[in-house]
Amino acid sequence: MSTSTTASVSTHILDTSVGRPAEAVAVHLSARSGPDADWQALGGSATDADGRCKDLPALPEGTTHVRLDFDTETYFAKKQAAAQQDAPALRDSENSRPVFFPEVSIAFAVVPGEHYHVPLLLNPFGYSVYRGS
Repeated sequence: MSTSTTASVSTHILDTSVGRPAEAVAVHLSARSGPDADWQALGGSATDADGRCKDLPALPEGTTHVRLDFDTETYFAKKQAAAQQDAPALRDSENSRPVFFPEVSIAFAVVPGEHYHVPLLLNPFGYSVYRGS
């Protein structure tokens, strides 16, 4: 939760290829205290069954920029493995190609006292993000 001296961040992921939340996606949070400062890794979490990350670390005082890194490769690889198990004929087909976006990194500016909810709409060949509420 944000205070008057810090901002706070939350996120969720919707897999638009299936119209469902993306579960078990690793999310890492980094912050910096100015556009030229180095990124400081703060920790991470993973999305729950509702596609939400509810326990991201708090931002340190003085944070001006935040970066969320999503491990999309592992998520899509698990989905692909499950599909191949259900349909063994897909195992050697062109559907077993590498993930196009192995990771998604979103950097954005923050101001103290504000909460930033950043949803990720994800599919195997594209993504979009926005500032939610």
